[in-house]
Amino acid sequence: MTIIFGLIVTITCLLGGYAALGGHMAVLVQPYEFVIIGGSALGTFIVANPMPVIKDSGKAIGEAFRSAAPKERDFLDVLALLHALMREIRSKTRTEVEAHIDAPEESSIFKAYPKILANTDLKFFICDYVRLILLGNARPHEIEALMEEEIQTIGRDRLKPYHALQAVADGLPALGIVAAVLGVIHAMGALDQSPEVLGHLIGAALVGTFGGIFMSYGIAGPIATKVKVVREKQNRIYIIVKQTLIAFMSGATPQIALEFGRKAISSKDRPSIDVVEEEAISAPVKVAAE
Repeated sequence: MTIIFGLIVTITCLLGGYAALGGHMAVLVQPYEFVIIGGSALGTFIVANPMPVIKDSGKAIGEAFRSAAPKERDFLDVLALLHALMREIRSKTRTEVEAHIDAPEESSIFKAYPKILANTDLKFFICDYVRLILLGNARPHEIEALMEEEIQTIGRDRLKPYHALQAVADGLPALGIVAAVLGVIHAMGALDQSPEVLGHLIGAALVGTFGGIFMSYGIAGPIATKVKVVREKQNRIYIIVKQTLIAFMSGATPQIALEFGRKAISSKDRPSIDVVEEEAISAPVKVAAE
């Protein structure tokens, strides 16, 4: 919603200021200039990126418009799930715990948190490292280094749409100049026409430059930045999982390990320790109810 509100404010102020200066709105209605700019931008975007990135860019734009960053409830679910798994590791046999991570779709623990179960990357990230804990052969610092490397890889992959969209934003001003040059070429073919006709054609050509710059700095660039912000916040969940499991591997109790994970949450979204403890304590009850 913030993107839509911001675009409304931007366009309203832009066009309102232009009209207040005495500008004629009809001059800005040059659909073919925008077809040249937008079509060329779309074409170069398709040329520059593989199909998985193109598809993910559409998904990322949708997430940006919905502001689909994790909220306090999402962090609490992750911490409660980790607490339940750590309790299982401490109180159950290895075979019993492996049943949860080998088939998370059938696990009563994972089924209690459907949003995590639906997040395939996060689900397997948790399962893979819980499995390494169960094996018991790796040292905490080795697992931590491996986690950090995987989190960096996940972060790079999830920011590919941002880089792709930012490249489009960077190229839009140049594409606007291309549209303007084509407009000027068209105007040069009408030098024998009246000054009114020639002035209209030149004005239409200059709309191309305006359109390219505005689409870059007023639309594509801000949306790309929003994509980056949302994706980076989503990636924060993996750091929370890492901090929690590494603390547990180093000998912390499940309750203390949760505090390590809680501290990795941004202060703006971080739940209080009392809320985390309440969620963690109620988690076994919730799982049992399933």
